[in-house]
Amino acid sequence: MESPAPADHARLLDRHREAVALFGSRVHAVRPDQWELPTPCAEWTVRDLVNHLAVEQLWVPPLVAQGRTIADVGDAFDGDVLGTDPVAVWEEARAAAVAAFAGPGALDGTVDLSYGKTPTAAYCSQMVADAVVHSWDLSRAIGADERLPDDLVDAAAREFGGYADQLPPSLFDPPVEVPEGADAQTRLLAMLGRAA
Repeated sequence: MESPAPADHARLLDRHREAVALFGSRVHAVRPDQWELPTPCAEWTVRDLVNHLAVEQLWVPPLVAQGRTIADVGDAFDGDVLGTDPVAVWEEARAAAVAAFAGPGALDGTVDLSYGKTPTAAYCSQMVADAVVHSWDLSRAIGADERLPDDLVDAAAREFGGYADQLPPSLFDPPVEVPEGADAQTRLLAMLGRAA
């Protein structure tokens, strides 16, 4: 019998499931005429944004469950992976990523990322934060509810707070000012160049 995951790992797995479920709820809300709409992410349409998140999830099984490197995987996930059924591709990618992170001992290991060996738990935390912020981006693009769950906002703010000022402009826009007394979601979005 497997020993239970540490409490912090269990919480992290819950947050990842919740974050990708949140993004997925917005993917399911995309109407056929909305896939080419612009998003708050410069130069990305709705389809581009969903493709980005799907590709991120597709990377998880080879890196986490199979112990492969980025070089091993090569260009397998380059380009548009969504095909003719973006929602189905998203769901398959999401489920595979959730399963890989939840594998026995997965969060105790390391993964080989573009910037070197990284604890898998840190990688999972990064994935949570990215899914949370991009859930807002997708919501804004398609006119869905933009409110994010408080626990996910807090998790993303803790993650990005450590290095938001070091992120390259190609990932997020420069921070924007927020009014005094702004709520946690507004502060998180402003940290990443988004005006709520």
